[in-house]
Amino acid sequence: MATLQDIRRRIASVHNTRKITKAMQMVAAAKLRRAQQRIESLRPYALSMIGMMQDLASHAEDRSGFPLLREHPVCGRVALLVFTGDRGLAGAFNASVIREAVAKDAEIQEQGRETLLMVVGKKGVGTFAFRGFKPEATWTGLSDAPTYNDAQHIARHIIDLYMGEQVDQVRLIYNQFRSPLEQTLQDVVRLPIQSEAYEPEELGRTGLYIYEPDAATIFERLLPAYVEIAVFRALLESSASEQGARMTAMQNASENAEEMIDTLTLELNRARQSAITQEILEVVAGANALG
Repeated sequence: MATLQDIRRRIASVHNTRKITKAMQMVAAAKLRRAQQRIESLRPYALSMIGMMQDLASHAEDRSGFPLLREHPVCGRVALLVFTGDRGLAGAFNASVIREAVAKDAEIQEQGRETLLMVVGKKGVGTFAFRGFKPEATWTGLSDAPTYNDAQHIARHIIDLYMGEQVDQVRLIYNQFRSPLEQTLQDVVRLPIQSEAYEPEELGRTGLYIYEPDAATIFERLLPAYVEIAVFRALLESSASEQGARMTAMQNASENAEEMIDTLTLELNRARQSAITQEILEVVAGANALG
């Protein structure tokens, strides 16, 4: 049976742990608010870009000449771009996206195709290395505050791979932020660019803009920017999901610590009562022996 000193030490230890988890919860909440604001700021820009691309596509007579839209004749190699965090203590955030990537890798290889792995985040890099994977490219230190320059660097890399026909498809696997309690796994094809990004909403609609130079030239220049925006959104969604998952995990840890403190305090009181009772019995027994 634990002594009074042992129980007091455990209570003090749990108190210290609760202080840490509470602090981490508050930090994650602050980072989450900033990440949500960045996502909300990006959405109007992304929607406007898709609207302009749809209008440009309606003016471009032949869209088969754009390499980022054209599917390769044979899809023999698929690139998986996986977004994880740089730190742990975020519940199942990292594990779920890594598990999805591993399952997708196995599915593609069962179909007789090759995979090429690219990883964002230290946790993903470390876990995939432990599992024996050899990523073609890695990026770390981005999860707390990703920038558009980071997205450009990653987007240019996957565009070069696709344009150079080193891969025939690029899929992004990441957690999409819904709420601090809910993150949804996303597995989306970003290269070749899917038709919903540029197909006009209404066939035969009249142009709303005058383009200089011609619409086809601007459309071609806008396609890489669309890929950059898609990667940037994945970075922001993953960042917000990580902070939301960490805030929830630390909140649960703090609540568990409080429950443990209550249980240990009750155990301490019982032990103290037992010790006092034992002392009284010893005094009574001694008095009876003398009497």
